[in-house]
Amino acid sequence: MTDLTRLTIAQARERLRAKEISALELTDAYLNAIDSSNEALNAYVAITHDKARDMARASDERLSAGEGGALEGIPLGIKDLFATEGVHTQAASHILDGFKPRYESTVTANLWADGAVLLGKLNMDEFAMGSSNETSYYGPVTNPWRAKDDDKALVAGGSSGGSAAAVSGFLCAAATATDTGGSIRQPAAFTGTVGMKPTYGRCSRWGTVAFASSLDQAGSITRDVRDAAIMLKSMASVDLKDTTSVDLPVPDYEAALGQSIKGMRIGVPKEYRVEGMSDEIEALWQKGLEWLKAAGAEIVDISLPHTKYALPAYYIVAPAEASSNLARYDGVRYGLRVPGKDITDMYEQTRAKGFGMEVKRRILIGTYVLSAGYYDAYYVQAQKVRTLIKKDFDDAFHAGVDAILTPATPSAAFGIADEELAADPVKMYLNDVFTVTVNMAGLPAISIPAGLDSKGLPLGLQLIGRPFEEETLFRASYVIEQAAGHFQPEKWW
Repeated sequence: MTDLTRLTIAQARERLRAKEISALELTDAYLNAIDSSNEALNAYVAITHDKARDMARASDERLSAGEGGALEGIPLGIKDLFATEGVHTQAASHILDGFKPRYESTVTANLWADGAVLLGKLNMDEFAMGSSNETSYYGPVTNPWRAKDDDKALVAGGSSGGSAAAVSGFLCAAATATDTGGSIRQPAAFTGTVGMKPTYGRCSRWGTVAFASSLDQAGSITRDVRDAAIMLKSMASVDLKDTTSVDLPVPDYEAALGQSIKGMRIGVPKEYRVEGMSDEIEALWQKGLEWLKAAGAEIVDISLPHTKYALPAYYIVAPAEASSNLARYDGVRYGLRVPGKDITDMYEQTRAKGFGMEVKRRILIGTYVLSAGYYDAYYVQAQKVRTLIKKDFDDAFHAGVDAILTPATPSAAFGIADEELAADPVKMYLNDVFTVTVNMAGLPAISIPAGLDSKGLPLGLQLIGRPFEEETLFRASYVIEQAAGHFQPEKWW
């Protein structure tokens, strides 16, 4: 029998409905895999054995009564940013030490309503701030992929590194993730998985720990494009508790797969040919365009002239919102509390001990750009640039472009504790060069594994779409997936 943990959501769904396997068998297979492999990958920060088995038994009862939901009995990993009632929710930070919310995030509530099973909470960069999953209080995640003839541990990307490693390493059928500047698409590209970042407002942010509220969006990391479509159908909803969630019908995304892309216009932005990009990424990009062209798409050169300002503008807007959002962590009502001689000292001691270096760096940057005398010079200017970035995309779409193809990352996965990147935070921030524009403009985008580099490591391509036209992205990315094939790491863990 096939190893149950190798089944995609779609495959597991069919076997569960046909009563060939039970939800409890499937859940146990994943729990056993986690117990034997998590020490090597460090993907999970909390494993919910008893809760998972209880949820699986309830799924089996519903399935036997012919009542199963869209994700009935499917075991998922949940990024530690989503509130899960009564279960560890700490955003991989020491400052939320011991926090177990009394409520459920809207996204996870939607998944449980459709019958999904909670395996546990996944590691991430602290408060989603990072591109390598090395800022986590629980230590870095290790990528299941390794370069040919090299045992060096590689990062799984960030901030959703635990989600990407767990999916790639067969420790969950799929995972929730969040994307503020590339935190779904970059780790997906590094691990040979599919990363779907929906339009801002497609999924509710309620019950998700906030980093930068105008940029954050929930999405998924999955093994293939079909699973990404299945996940988004369950995750997306309007929510009265989140006024930024949009009241639009949620389509059957899976139905878009396999539809013709004949006549679809795919834009190629010249500004994404950045200095220092490897020849392998450039060649992969060309290959992706050829695959789409062969399927009937028209390739169109476009210009997104304000792209070069996106990264600096993002690193003003995101830290500014973070410094405001993270002010609530003060040691008074929940999480870590470090005693002080008075309340001000207690605040200072708690925040000094509770936050890691990268989070402190971003709080300082954000507080500075919001301070009197600098607000207009930095924050207001960055928001003006953001408007121009969105206008670039609007102009391309108004000119008839249906989607835009770009690389997902400037390189394959790099080593854990890379000295060059550790010494220069800006070099680490450059990992987001192809992804931040999407968040600044609130657009949907998907990262699809498209090939391997000379060292045998996965590389991804990114498709960017019009607002709320995720179906177009699924149609086009399915074509790329069919042409590129599937990639799995060789098991060493």
